[in-house]
Amino acid sequence: MFSDKSDKASLLKNFRDGDEKAFRVFYDQYHRKVYRFAYSFLKEKEQSQEVLQETFINLWVNREKIDINKPIEPYLFVICKRLVLDAFRKATSTDALREGLMRKISGVDNGTEEKIIYTDIMHYAETAISKLPKQQQLVFRLSRFEGLSFDEIAERLSLSRNTVKNHLVVALKTLRTQLENQQVLYVFILFLMS
Repeated sequence: MFSDKSDKASLLKNFRDGDEKAFRVFYDQYHRKVYRFAYSFLKEKEQSQEVLQETFINLWVNREKIDINKPIEPYLFVICKRLVLDAFRKATSTDALREGLMRKISGVDNGTEEKIIYTDIMHYAETAISKLPKQQQLVFRLSRFEGLSFDEIAERLSLSRNTVKNHLVVALKTLRTQLENQQVLYVFILFLMS
């Protein structure tokens, strides 16, 4: 679309200065990609359109923060990713919605953007889990990854049921805080907190 970097930088500068025509150029160039990205996770046309609109509203409102020497596309996808995550947070208020959300995530076509987000989820979650004290980490993994009950974990680790429960409660609280502080994929931890 752009003949060289100076054209793109010039357009970005105009956009940053409030030029609506420049905004329209970016919208025309990227709106389909942003919509497909949102839809690949949300699987709902209306909700994906809302995320698309919010992404470009956010871009316009924060245009003065844009670095004209950097491409705008990654910035757009960061905005969109955050809005998708917000939609996930709202959708996970019940167990049924949480299960539906996880089915959507696991059924997503493994395109490049989806792989990147999934990799981010797993990286941040694994990093957070590995920072837990060893006993909490073990209880968490047995509970959430292997699906063992409190009693089964207690028997396997020779601990009381209450000790297992306390380890899990503290681990979940710690993980929630760590992932929220990272603004990361709260979705992953919600999946593990049923």
